[in-house]
Amino acid sequence: MKKLVVKVELHDDRDRRKAMRVVSSFEGIGSLAMDSKDNKLTVSGNIDPVKVVNKLRKSWHTEIVSVGAAKEDDGKKDEGKKEEGKKNDDQVANLVKAYQTYYPMPITYYYVLHEETTSCVIC
Repeated sequence: MKKLVVKVELHDDRDRRKAMRVVSSFEGIGSLAMDSKDNKLTVSGNIDPVKVVNKLRKSWHTEIVSVGAAKEDDGKKDEGKKEEGKKNDDQVANLVKAYQTYYPMPITYYYVLHEETTSCVIC
């Protein structure tokens, strides 16, 4: 189980619904929560964080806040699970770094047309 927290720039309720629908289409989602105040989307389950972020970045500006193992509600953990969780966290962190290296945030350039007015008038 992995927990992914992503900050997504959403402007209105329509965008929020679309983002929730896009993320909920992935298989293995355990829970999905949206904090409207901070525009943070929390996804947990057996998911690939890189695929989720890539899908969200197609439509909205998205930043990864954190990626890690989801916490157990039991409070009982074996040492083997902790070691396995650390290995998974390291693997996920490496995947996120590789993703950010190969797919940087797109830079948007704007071209403003400027018309020159001439002060010279020929009579």
